[in-house]
Amino acid sequence: MTKVGFLFAGQGAQFLGMARELYDQFAVVKETFDQASQVLGYDVRQLIDQDEAKLNQTRYTQPAILTTSVAIYRLLADKGFQPDMVAGLSLGEYAALVAAGSLDFETAVALVAQRGQFMEEAAPAGSGKMVAVLNAEVSLIEEVCSTVTSGIVTPANYNTPAQIVIGGEVAAVDEAVEKLKAAGVKRLIPLNVSGPFHTALLKPASEKLAQVLATVDFAEFQVPLVGNTEAQIMKKEDIKSLLTRQVMEPVRFYESIATMQAAGVTEFIEIGPGKVLSGFIKKIDKHAAVSHVEDLASLEALVATQ
Repeated sequence: MTKVGFLFAGQGAQFLGMARELYDQFAVVKETFDQASQVLGYDVRQLIDQDEAKLNQTRYTQPAILTTSVAIYRLLADKGFQPDMVAGLSLGEYAALVAAGSLDFETAVALVAQRGQFMEEAAPAGSGKMVAVLNAEVSLIEEVCSTVTSGIVTPANYNTPAQIVIGGEVAAVDEAVEKLKAAGVKRLIPLNVSGPFHTALLKPASEKLAQVLATVDFAEFQVPLVGNTEAQIMKKEDIKSLLTRQVMEPVRFYESIATMQAAGVTEFIEIGPGKVLSGFIKKIDKHAAVSHVEDLASLEALVATQ
């Protein structure tokens, strides 16, 4: 019996016109976008199709990706696809909560719009930076970050054992990069992100998010969800504290995949824009079965395999 894990894309995967074909062709996709637009008070579909500047602004990016991901998830459910387990990268964790039956979609959309706003305010564009460190020992990266004296820099995303993202204040990240180069690290790639997410610089956003989460009702999980912050199956009573921590603590993606595999998941389906998570999984385990759904062609390819 194949166990299937659904994975939901995170921020940075957005692009103009995402899921447009699916929106035009499937009522459930259109209904999901209409629902989101009613909650948010602006036309989400129009923003994704026509306003690239806003689409890349965190407070709009987050609800746009969530809506796209949940719309595709609902389409797959209509076609008979059901996950045995779910997870999402950072923002994608909210789509995973919806898919797991723990959070209703309208509440999730309102919540991530606020989350995006808090994150944008805590780390205005240009206030920090993030750099992907490739093919370096995790222990070396952690040690270098701990010795930096010019400010805050820490690992933010443990994407694969060979790709760790560090983030923090600009001067501190630059110092860490120089030290890593001196230690022989060859590949360091600055990321085009709007802020140093999943670092201590996001503490103000974390505190504001905690206040909003206190007012939200979560239901029991219908499907197990592996959370970013501890890479463990999330318990209902821990959801609020884990989502609060998640904003300012590192995302443990490759450990989360290991937890899913230990639970018997052998096939992964990435849902939402792009193929970032599929790429990570191929690096984590080249034998894992991976597919993704973001448009008509990828949907048809997946359906054809069933």
